[in-house]
Amino acid sequence: MKLALVTDAWLPQVNGVVTTLLELQEGLWSAGHEVLVIEPSSFRRFACPGYREIELAWRPARQVEQLLDGADPDAVHIATEGPLGTAARRHCLRRGLAFTTAFHTRFPDILAKALHIPERWGYAWFKRFHAPSAGVMVPTAGMLGILRGHGFANLRAWSHGVDLSLFEPLHGVDLGLPRPIFLYVGRVSYEKNLEAFLRLDLPGSKLVYGVGPLLEKLRGRYPHVHWRGVVPRTELVRVYSGADVFVFPSHSETFGLVMLEAMACGTPVAAFPVPGPLDVVGDSDGGVLHDDLRQAALQALDIPRERARARALHFDWRPVCEQFVDFLVPARSTRTDAVTKAPPNLHKLGT
Repeated sequence: MKLALVTDAWLPQVNGVVTTLLELQEGLWSAGHEVLVIEPSSFRRFACPGYREIELAWRPARQVEQLLDGADPDAVHIATEGPLGTAARRHCLRRGLAFTTAFHTRFPDILAKALHIPERWGYAWFKRFHAPSAGVMVPTAGMLGILRGHGFANLRAWSHGVDLSLFEPLHGVDLGLPRPIFLYVGRVSYEKNLEAFLRLDLPGSKLVYGVGPLLEKLRGRYPHVHWRGVVPRTELVRVYSGADVFVFPSHSETFGLVMLEAMACGTPVAAFPVPGPLDVVGDSDGGVLHDDLRQAALQALDIPRERARARALHFDWRPVCEQFVDFLVPARSTRTDAVTKAPPNLHKLGT
């Protein structure tokens, strides 16, 4: 099978969406599929307002059209709703091509927090974007419920995974900080609710890895926190393994891949009982979910590390990639047929 994967999120960006798509690409390659990734690096770019470290494609419509027409893919998957995703969507609609999409990021929630745009306006726009999709892939049951509540259709439950061969426990790691070490890894941005963690009265040390638009503000406000920026994923294995608890304060996640990475390294998670943590941690022994984040963090100290690792073992990438392929639709089928009929198995469409 030849797949055109269209995404506004790609390297050198560092976030869960990029990680997920890189892992998906690798899994599809390993299964013998051909993947054409249409991503921002081949286009003129501009800095994303409010997130200047993220560069988006500038007026990419004609180039996207040429790439898709030249590739003539068996299937088209639009992973994001940015300029590239919008251009690919428009092209597919003009050509009568069927395509699938994904809901990776709760942008309506981000816009509400950052720009005070009512959430219902954001969800209405995204509902319109995804309406022609033959299948909107959504990573958690909690997010499925939210989107159904906003009237989204053609939803497909598509979980995510973690690289269990990379993220595994390292023993005897010393991060050089007073213990216990409470860790956060992720974007330092509006939607992550990071101050809910930074304000907590906890023993030991608070350690933050990540960058984002709020970094300088929060670093000045919380000088006692250890701020470490961004490190390679291979180094994150050591960081996760050396921490005692991974604290995840977000209320607006579609999934929360960093929780899985931490648990795969044996580090239990403390989080709020909201979509994302409810799906990744749930009622397992891999972490503690509580409306009192401090209580969750302190209780998580008592969770044996092997239990956190055991929870992560349920999220292997191979079945995730197989499920993704099963949800794809032939680009040359009519969009009506692609929506109304069960998605065919594209393992049979080429190599």
